[in-house]
Amino acid sequence: MSLPRIDQFAQPWFLALLSLIPILFLWFWWQKRQGQVGLWFSNVALLRSVPMSWRVRLQWIPTALRYVAFGLAIFALARPQATHTSNEKFAEGIDIMMVMDVSTSMKAMDFEPNRFEAAKRVASEFIASRISDRVGLIVFAAEAFTQFPLTLDYDFAQNMLADVQMDVIEDGTAIGTALATATNRLRDAKAKSKVVILLTDGQNNHGVIDPVTASEVASSMDVRVYTIGVGRKGTAPYPMDSPAFGRQTVQVQVEIDEDMLQNVAKNTGGKYFRATTDGALESIYQEISNLEKTKIEQRIYTDAVELYPYFLWPALLLLLLELGMRATVFRTFP
Repeated sequence: MSLPRIDQFAQPWFLALLSLIPILFLWFWWQKRQGQVGLWFSNVALLRSVPMSWRVRLQWIPTALRYVAFGLAIFALARPQATHTSNEKFAEGIDIMMVMDVSTSMKAMDFEPNRFEAAKRVASEFIASRISDRVGLIVFAAEAFTQFPLTLDYDFAQNMLADVQMDVIEDGTAIGTALATATNRLRDAKAKSKVVILLTDGQNNHGVIDPVTASEVASSMDVRVYTIGVGRKGTAPYPMDSPAFGRQTVQVQVEIDEDMLQNVAKNTGGKYFRATTDGALESIYQEISNLEKTKIEQRIYTDAVELYPYFLWPALLLLLLELGMRATVFRTFP
């Protein structure tokens, strides 16, 4: 049986006694030298020719056994231990509804390859970074629909996000309706933190619910809303299909109602962001992740296995062996 790895000593101060072993050895050696007596011979040439017996050659063994046993006993007193550590993590997740504009204005190419694809890519990365948060997705144009409800199945969420397309919903921008739909999805959520991330590149021009009114409802339900305006300042390239000239790229005016988006975020204790590049959009989602960190608690359990018997029993056996050898083969007479 092999000795398990020693991870720690419960009483390591006993190891200081190991320094006494060489001191005791020198002290006993000196005492033995002081106590030696001799006989005077006129000529010892004859004695030198007598071969040394094996008992004389090996007489150091009992003494060595004693010091080895002493060292093992000290290790036993220090209580060597093998430890096994296990970690247990507890995560208190948050509920996040992402709200994505899929109106045709999201085809603008001031992002790579356009706003819509950039928004999907960054949303996918955001989902992939979740640990224990439930995520859901609302898509909207002239109307708002739930693409997938709050879920912890991130693979399912990624697949449903990949299926999102433009030109499926009637064109328009119903920001208030989309926010109200997301808030309704969070109404029965049990998480302590409920968040909406609303991404749009336009102005509210459809639906019967005003975005600011919807934000007040969200605030009353302790839902925090982060709003993101997508689009660079001024104009942006936009693909246009012409019957005569085919697909062309034209410059269109970027019209984002930033005042409204700021009010929506402010009413709910959230924050408004403006994304003018792909990198800025990624940074915004990262900042939101930092603002809405999941609380993770970690408990560490350590089991200690005592290893002192691996040293104590050999020490006792060596002492018994020393006593037996001194009483038999290495027995001396005064």
